[in-house]
Amino acid sequence: MDQQRTGASQRPASRLAVGVVSAGRVGSVVGAALTRAGHRVVAASAVSEDSLKRAARHLPGAEILPPPDVAAAADLVLVAVPDDAIGPLVASLPVRPGQIWVHTSGALGVEALRPARDAGALTVALAPAMTFTGREEDLERLNGISWAITGEAEARFVGEALVLEMGGEPEHVDEADRARYHAALVYAANHLMTLVNDAADQLRAIGIANPERLMEPLVSASLDNALRHGDAALTGPVSRGDAGTVAKHLKALEGTGIAGTYRAMARRTAERALDSGRLKSADAEGLLDVLAHPDEEETP
Repeated sequence: MDQQRTGASQRPASRLAVGVVSAGRVGSVVGAALTRAGHRVVAASAVSEDSLKRAARHLPGAEILPPPDVAAAADLVLVAVPDDAIGPLVASLPVRPGQIWVHTSGALGVEALRPARDAGALTVALAPAMTFTGREEDLERLNGISWAITGEAEARFVGEALVLEMGGEPEHVDEADRARYHAALVYAANHLMTLVNDAADQLRAIGIANPERLMEPLVSASLDNALRHGDAALTGPVSRGDAGTVAKHLKALEGTGIAGTYRAMARRTAERALDSGRLKSADAEGLLDVLAHPDEEETP
């Protein structure tokens, strides 16, 4: 096994001709990371003005071609399109036996690349645990991050080698676990964005001119504490069982559109606080009553 892994892991060490389908926020940056690792992005597909600009910025040596021509030109085909489009797109593209085919979807495993595998390609799902904004810092954010790798035998080891070359940390995720893996990341990253922006709106509505500046130290410290200490870092009225304060919060948030979200998150926080011992059962009774039975339903 060690010999197999070593031999397979060395495979991407040679300079591969990379084709990027397509040069969106993810594809252009991952293509740039492969270039930085010593490979050559020879072709990319790009249609929109934004994609063409990204290709020019991140993939300056790539020829802009239709997807079939990109696939035909490459040793490594990087498929970076929306999840639902991956399977049909791969089935429509030419495959050369011995090619490496990679997609960057977090939610999908290697099954999405089955048409390429059936045609003789080595296939691997390779998803960076990072959000892409289209800004200049996206490429630097890839340094040291984890990548979810799903593939069989040699393909998995090739994926691991590519990740290491790009300065990342490989994390093997089984095919059956990809959706749950991705749901966890979305739950954390996307919902955090919504929570922070909703909070900023509330502060802005009461006259705080720069709510982002006000919240930054608190939110940054809370995130750091959560990642370092887990449930032991929990503070605030829910962890204290302070039902009166939570009731005032709910009253103040009526009609804002987020009272229901606050209630649901507070209930979940109370559950975690109870399970971890941060909140005593005796202190939770009144709190859970407030959260379960609001005085009046919020109107949309």
